[in-house]
Amino acid sequence: MPQVVTCILEHEGKILLLKRSNQVGTYRGLWGGVAGYVEEFEDPYDTALKEIREEVGIDPEVVELVRKGIPVEFFDTYEGKRYEWVVYPFLFHLKSKELVHIDWEHDEYRWVHPSEVKRLETVPGLDDVIRELLGCTDVL
Repeated sequence: MPQVVTCILEHEGKILLLKRSNQVGTYRGLWGGVAGYVEEFEDPYDTALKEIREEVGIDPEVVELVRKGIPVEFFDTYEGKRYEWVVYPFLFHLKSKELVHIDWEHDEYRWVHPSEVKRLETVPGLDDVIRELLGCTDVL
């Protein structure tokens, strides 16, 4: 079962959501966090820092780990294909939101209050990840 990380970046009570581009393999056009595959023998935390650097151009020195969530097994069907994932959720505090510079994997980004997530078309399970990481009940 493929292992992936989902990183939620927080700044002043808002979280960063990224809209997936048409160039990615799955969940095109949907909103999500920073995400990526955990390579063989790679620690999920190291993957999280690597993906943050690649996808939003932020060096590990300017993020602070707030919470590491419990890995979750997740099953989904996308474009007729069944997917099974192990998701490692992470919450990071970002010192300055002006540091965000997205790469080709995303078309746009937004800083939103967690309660706004329910109004967006998101990747499956994102609301559960946010609720668990932030301990908030107003995501859904």
